[in-house]
This record gives sequence, structure tokens and C-alpha cells, in this order.
Amino acid sequence: MTMGTQERILEMVHHCYWDNNANCAQTTLHCLEQLTGLPVHPSLYQATVGCHGAAGHGGQCGLMEGATLFLGLYCAAMGKSAEETEEICGRYALVFNRNFSSMACSDLRPGGFRADDPPHLCERFTVRAVTCLHDFVSCLK
Repeated sequence: MTMGTQERILEMVHHCYWDNNANCAQTTLHCLEQLTGLPVHPSLYQATVGCHGAAGHGGQCGLMEGATLFLGLYCAAMGKSAEETEEICGRYALVFNRNFSSMACSDLRPGGFRADDPPHLCERFTVRAVTCLHDFVSCLK
């Protein structure tokens, strides 16, 4: 990945969180949409409103949810079958888990969930996760 791409990811994540108050799944979709040029329908962004650790309850990380949603779109655009798409999503889940040790938001979020958490606590982690997904997508054929 070029340094320009890394800087672009940093800027996009910051913009999504601080200017748009987007959640992690929406941020993932937006970043990959911008990085790949594959349009994401606005209804998919709306569908991800609760995809941030099961609406803040510590469930599956929204970064993983956003990633699998994007991979489904990306694989369809590449002409992949449902079976191929599922296999690719499974491979990415293994990559995510290997890189971050869990797919559960309650494990990944710094300090878990507390009422006094500052906003956008996962910003730095999001940059790492979006970079991981972008690297994975860049290797798909």
C-alpha cells in the first residue's frame, strides 16, 4: 500500500467519524467505496445503522460486518457465485481474526463499553481494519 493510500484512509475514517458521526460499519463501507470506486447504494448505509457491535452491545464488530457486506457487493461485481463469495468472506474472517484476535466488538474495543467512553474510541483501530480490508480486496482476482 502506498503512503498516499494510508493517509487517505486516515482522512476518510476521521471524516466519517467526526464530521458525519458514522458508525464503524458505515465507515468501512464508505472507505472501500471510495478506494475501489464500487458504488454502495444508500439503502445499504441505512441498513448498517445498528451494525456497531450489535448497536453497542458488544456483538460482532461493525468493522467485520461492514467488510462482509462490502465483500458481497464486490464479489457480485466481479461475477463471483454465492459459493465463491461465501468462501471469500470466510477467508477474510480468518484474516481479520488472525490480525485482531477476535471479531467481537466487546473484545476489540479499547476497555470494552462504558457510559463515559469518549466519542469514536475505535478510530485508530478502524484505520487498521480498513487498511487490512483494502489490502485483502486488492489481492482478489
